[in-house]
Amino acid sequence: MLRELVERAVQVKADVVAGDLRETGGAAGHPGREALNYGHTLAHAIERVEDYGVRHGEAVAIGCVFVAELAARTGGLSPALVERHRRVLGRVGLPTTYAAAPFDDLLAAMRVDKKARGSQLRFVVLEDLARPVVLAGPSEDDLRAAYAALAPSGAPR
Repeated sequence: MLRELVERAVQVKADVVAGDLRETGGAAGHPGREALNYGHTLAHAIERVEDYGVRHGEAVAIGCVFVAELAARTGGLSPALVERHRRVLGRVGLPTTYAAAPFDDLLAAMRVDKKARGSQLRFVVLEDLARPVVLAGPSEDDLRAAYAALAPSGAPR
């Protein structure tokens, strides 16, 4: 099953890249290659703040839960799909919680991410299952709430 999952993931990535060779966006409102950045904005911030002591895949898993939480707050992604992120990533042994770094440190690191446009942060989020869109300029309140939702059970939020 793992082999099939990896093969399918590689094929999806290849199809997305082939469909947007010049990184200009995909068809019908799809963000094209930018969709491959799902979870990466927070992931790169975690890596930077943790001095690269967190593995990339682990940071991306945390970032995926973060953007699912963010999408639930800003675009109406269902709580069931947010929970599905946690369940699926957790089943393969990836982390789905995080509270090791102060949010302000992560926010500063996200502001220098290559996907930011000036001072405006940009995130690939889901409108629904397999429907990625770009969320530009979410409020700091929404970002903080999504981060607080990453806290492990029993930890202060």
